[in-house]
Amino acid sequence: MNAESDERNRVAEQAPPASATGESDREERELGSRAPGFIKASKALHLSWQVGVFVVGLGVVIAGVLMLVLPGPGWLVIFGGMAIWATEFVWAQLVLRWTKRKVTEAAQRALDPKVRRRNIILTTVGLVIMAVLVGIYVWKFGLTMPWKISE
Repeated sequence: MNAESDERNRVAEQAPPASATGESDREERELGSRAPGFIKASKALHLSWQVGVFVVGLGVVIAGVLMLVLPGPGWLVIFGGMAIWATEFVWAQLVLRWTKRKVTEAAQRALDPKVRRRNIILTTVGLVIMAVLVGIYVWKFGLTMPWKISE
């Protein structure tokens, strides 16, 4: 009866089902430019679009690199710049996919009970060492701040 709903049903039947691991189709997008169609239609316009995306992404990545030594979320900004590049460049899309896969693997390893136990033990030992050092400092100098020590 309704042609629009028939079209939706046909498209839904043709669409591949989501994988059993919970990955959506959006995560495995095709590689390549995500520029609007009217920009892709003109070679000169598409090239200038890519140059603009590259320059903006480069500015964000440079800001992130500067934030590695200055206050700020350096790595987050660098990956933001990579995400900007990934809207146009296949190499950036591949780098982001590889990074996402490695971060997911590291998160899974961190959830391993043996690794968690080791991390808790190392953190506890580190805190005990810090407490001992603070105790020695207070015992030797009192609660005087380092810039007020007369020795």
